[in-house]
Amino acid sequence: MIVVTGASGFVGGAVARALVARGDTVRCVQRSDVAALRCLGAEVARVDLGADGAAVRAALAGASAVVHIAAKATVWGPRAAFVAANVTATAHVLAACRAEGISRLVYTSTPSVVHSGGDVEGVDESAPVIRDSPSAYAATKAHAERLVLAANDATLATVALRPHLIWGPDDTQLTARIVARARAGRLRLVGGGTKLIDSVYIDNAVAAHLLALDQVAVGAACAGKAYFITQGQPMPQKQLIDGILAAAGLPPCTQSIPPGLAWTAGALLELVWWLLRRRDEPLLTRFVATQLATAHWYDISAARRDLGYVPTVSVAEGLERLRVHLAPTR
Repeated sequence: MIVVTGASGFVGGAVARALVARGDTVRCVQRSDVAALRCLGAEVARVDLGADGAAVRAALAGASAVVHIAAKATVWGPRAAFVAANVTATAHVLAACRAEGISRLVYTSTPSVVHSGGDVEGVDESAPVIRDSPSAYAATKAHAERLVLAANDATLATVALRPHLIWGPDDTQLTARIVARARAGRLRLVGGGTKLIDSVYIDNAVAAHLLALDQVAVGAACAGKAYFITQGQPMPQKQLIDGILAAAGLPPCTQSIPPGLAWTAGALLELVWWLLRRRDEPLLTRFVATQLATAHWYDISAARRDLGYVPTVSVAEGLERLRVHLAPTR
């Protein structure tokens, strides 16, 4: 049996469905119930991974492998909430693996763990992992990745994947936000959107997870390592954004603001949100402004070599699939 954490989310749900489709016995572990997963034949266990280590162990009992995808992946919120969801939860999963004799763990990390503020262009996994960040998400994911890779030993094989800007049908983050902001007239490029970025279509991200799950084992080439997962097709940020807009039947984004102004606006909005004790996400933060103003694309040679990863769905094909998916909502 394979446990998938965070299966109520975009990536976790897609991975769980793919595992069930290929015949694996799957138990989905998350805080909410998902009737659709039960209908597919997956077990569902409702657990707060960051709150109850004993409950996590019970949820993982009987598993041979874990795909740990659950995380707090927003850009705003109390740091303690990110620590609980990303660090403590991961520590609980690792402890449960030890206690239950589970020998394989695939962890979903993020390229943000190597983003210290400037352009990141064509780097590989030798790039240093950050020690801290203004982004609680990036900082806690970096901490969690360290825990996972340090846990790799003669009884538990671990591997971390760093998929970048996952998009596609049913995406409630990147795709949905771009479309929603464009429809509301609030979408802006930063610096013209000319910086090169990479991304990964959901089906390719799922394939990477299944490859890692099948490859990771004690002594395997991928054990104890992290891997960037992308399309391997860097493009100007504006090109991807306009492609998503076109798939939604919307015109290209023509509005842009300078990077410095974006960062300042993000800082001011963060201050206002903090003073008002608002729980919703600001329209812009310093971290998002920096991400929009910088290049971030990665060398995926290691994933190709060790995992056999090949992004089989191109950006063009992914955008066409997205167009078909969004057609009824136009």
